[in-house]
Amino acid sequence: MSVATPLMAGNDVKRGQGGASELLINPWGRSSGWAGANTACVRGVESMNLNMAGLAYTSKTEFVLSNVRYMSGSGIQVNSVGLGQRLSETGVLGVSVTAMNLGDFIETTYELPDGTGSSFKPQFFNLGVGYSKQFSGSISAGVLVRLVSQSIPDANALGACFDAGVQYQTGARKQFKFGAAIRNLGPKMQYRGDGFSFRGTRDQIGLTVQSRTAQFDIPALLNIGGSYDFQLAPEHRLTLAANFVSNSYTKDNLQSGLEYGFGDLVQVRGGLNYQKQIFTSNKTDANSGPTFGATLNLPFSLLGTKKTTEEGATAETSPEKSHRSLGFDYSFRSTNPYSGTHTISLILKL
Repeated sequence: MSVATPLMAGNDVKRGQGGASELLINPWGRSSGWAGANTACVRGVESMNLNMAGLAYTSKTEFVLSNVRYMSGSGIQVNSVGLGQRLSETGVLGVSVTAMNLGDFIETTYELPDGTGSSFKPQFFNLGVGYSKQFSGSISAGVLVRLVSQSIPDANALGACFDAGVQYQTGARKQFKFGAAIRNLGPKMQYRGDGFSFRGTRDQIGLTVQSRTAQFDIPALLNIGGSYDFQLAPEHRLTLAANFVSNSYTKDNLQSGLEYGFGDLVQVRGGLNYQKQIFTSNKTDANSGPTFGATLNLPFSLLGTKKTTEEGATAETSPEKSHRSLGFDYSFRSTNPYSGTHTISLILKL
């Protein structure tokens, strides 16, 4: 924390010089419910947005479908799907796809600044593929490569970046956890396309002239966090988590969160995503800090199977125990302006 203190100002002087800021939006219901403070203890598919090391703890197969109403009232939605699949005793493969729906935009031109009568939809899309490995009972690490695509009519930008993270857990019950991750490291992106060309003349000869576009950086960041599990009773857990985010193009963040869990059935959580001046009129982020969320898990078992007895009759065996479950997540992130960000996720574990 002594190292982090002088970094609290972040790189806000460079605000507006970076791009692909959709990579900073958390599209998942659980981690966003406690402000992304769970870098150290995040598990499963949601790890692909915070710390890839947590994907290594996927039991077998995990499928997540999520919808985000970003800053409700703005008309922006973020839809995501993720899959985690265990490949070996220690290795897990993960794939995630995220697409933004920004709504319809009125097309304007230099000659028709009030509109041409047509509209268009920008396409923001990213695809991530990663692998995470558990090296021991205490240490896991993972890496992810992400393809980033942005496009409007006659212009598009394509880029790539990677994430890497590590988690460490210790204690008699593995109750203390530490995590660090670096995200969105990649080369600059640049818009190209026919939309930047126009007809011109040189020496009375008609030519097609291509305008040059400026390159922009992907918003890299560093997560460093820790968490501690308090076992209040055999089925009652309380987890305290904190995380520091060093951003490349915005103010740095301090995130804190608290989660109560009743076994694997119900979890309730809340958090605070703090940055400098967030509670003043000079704040530069639409997020206003507080978050909360809840999870309901419905476990289910394999159906009983039939077997043939020596007499040729069939008998029903007892159901096989498994860790399969269907989960529902909801989170709310307060914003100003607009009416907050709402996230709903469906999680299937097999």
